[in-house]
Amino acid sequence: MNPFPMVLADLRALRWTAPAIMLLVALAIATGVAIGAQERALRRGSAAAANDFDLIIGAPGSQTQLLMSAVYVQPDALPLIDGRLINALVQDERVRHVAPIAFGDVSRGYPIIGTTADFAARWGRITPSEGRLFAAQGEAVLGADVLYRLGDRIAPSHGVTGHGAKPGQADAEEDRHRHAGEGYVAVGRLPRLGSPWDRAILVPIESVWDIHGLGNGHAGEGGADAPFWHQGVAGAPQRPAERLGPPFDGQRVPGVPAIVVKPKSVAGAYALRAQYRQGGTMAFFPAEVLVSLYGALGDVRDILVVASASNAVLILASVVLVMVAVNSLRRRRYGTLRALGAPRSFVLLVTWLGAAVPIAAGCALGLGLGVAATQALSGLVEARTGLSLSASLGWGEFGQAAGLCLLGSVIALVPALISARRPVIASLRG
Repeated sequence: MNPFPMVLADLRALRWTAPAIMLLVALAIATGVAIGAQERALRRGSAAAANDFDLIIGAPGSQTQLLMSAVYVQPDALPLIDGRLINALVQDERVRHVAPIAFGDVSRGYPIIGTTADFAARWGRITPSEGRLFAAQGEAVLGADVLYRLGDRIAPSHGVTGHGAKPGQADAEEDRHRHAGEGYVAVGRLPRLGSPWDRAILVPIESVWDIHGLGNGHAGEGGADAPFWHQGVAGAPQRPAERLGPPFDGQRVPGVPAIVVKPKSVAGAYALRAQYRQGGTMAFFPAEVLVSLYGALGDVRDILVVASASNAVLILASVVLVMVAVNSLRRRRYGTLRALGAPRSFVLLVTWLGAAVPIAAGCALGLGLGVAATQALSGLVEARTGLSLSASLGWGEFGQAAGLCLLGSVIALVPALISARRPVIASLRG
């Protein structure tokens, strides 16, 4: 005998009960799926953003804070290290590339980061999608998501700790801390990197030093009392193109919050890390900090997944109780089938499918809702952090949905066995 016509009739008779069961199961599945997929996407996105930062050197303090400032462009008030260390690293035979990183200024909510043209191009890995790299003080290169256009004048403001304007929008706080008479001209734009640096404005580090009256680290150029002329700014005097980047030969080399080092070899990287973990400096690989952060993130994920799974089990138990009550109301129908010659197995199959089908449909729907929730969460995280997140379902999410579907199918046997084992006479009398 074909049980499906009767199963479909039973489901139609449930009206809103069956869809409600499907939705509850789907929400439980979607929660666990979104948690797992989003955590995995966050790991991949944050690790990719740190790929160009082999070794970071800074002043002793919190490695996590320095990592968030230098790699993920979350500027904070950090102690400075002696700028002369840049020259020492340039001359070190274990070092392939060196780039200072300086931050603190903003413009329309975008952080202005002082560095070198070599690092802006990621040491030759990328080229500007528009224009060119900066070649003189007063020039700037835009990240892919910065709303300035080439040729625009960029007015810097001193950043305020704890205050951050929405990217692309200036506010009164920023206007109050603007560097009067100073500015940059956008000469290029970088391609999309999929990192918070897409929202940064990159300028020569000499400009950052000079605009704060610290000189520019080069002999005979700039100084605390020297004017900071900006090439390309309408009406501003032009001065000859100066040399940019290390080595710096000024009497005074201003300090920097961080230095990014690209070693020539793995052995050299570990030797540099050991050397600069003493003598008033701190050195670390971003990966070692990320591992500890991922560990904490994984613990939170595990707690949320367990809570989600527990919630799903409670929902499945509630579904079983509902089906027990529904089957009790249908006992005369099943008793009539038995009296007409239907075997116990047929009643068992009909009642089991009546509970298992909504559960299975809810699990399938939950995977779809999980994908939608993951995409929505990824969009929120990208808007908040600038990280490029590529979220997708993995075998873990499919396994979770399949496991809950299997558990629900097993639990659905409880009301089915109760209905199949009920005596015919007792069912008809009821």
